[in-house]
Formats: sequence, structure tokens, C-alpha cells
Amino acid sequence: MENKSMKRMQQEVDEYIGQFKEGYFSPLAMMARLTEELGELAREVNHYYGEKPKKDTEKEKAMEEEIGDVLFVLICLANSLNISLEESHNLVMNKFNTRDANRWTKIEEDK
Repeated sequence: MENKSMKRMQQEVDEYIGQFKEGYFSPLAMMARLTEELGELAREVNHYYGEKPKKDTEKEKAMEEEIGDVLFVLICLANSLNISLEESHNLVMNKFNTRDANRWTKIEEDK
């Protein structure tokens, strides 16, 4: 599978949504959907790493699929608000590299 930039992923989702008359849902509806997808991801994480095993009747879902669902809805939300996720990423990385530069204990490199 090809390695796609975030910009290309946003374009791909926009092209997909653009083929439907309904277009993007409202930001509030997408926020609810994002919350729903995060809950499904949390359930899978809990099954794999927590104390709550799956019931025999529950379908096996891959963690990658659940993360993909979250990413898809996040891209939809960003697209509907004309927000570049690459720019959002750059903003937060700048924040972490400046404001939070000394917040965590860095691994010392071998000399």
C-alpha cells in the first residue's frame, strides 16, 4: 500500500464524500460520530490490554480498523471546517518543541 501524505488523505476523503448529495455532516454530528468511534477504539484497547476480555459473541475487530475509523471521521471534520491536518500537526509539534521542550525527561545519547 502506498504511503500517503495527510494532504492526499484529506483530498481522497473529500473526493469520496463529494460524490454524495448529502456531503459532510454538521460539525456537531461528526463530533458525535468521532466520540462513537473513539469509544469503539477504547473498547478494543481494553480487550487487548485491559481486564475486560471479549465475550464469545463479540466480533473480532482489528485495532488498525478502529484507528482508521477515527482517522476517517477526523479527516471529515477537518475537511468540513477547511482545516489542513498538516498545518494542525505542525502547530502542535511546534508547541511541543517550544513550550513543552523541557517537560519530559529526555533519553541521554551515548557519548
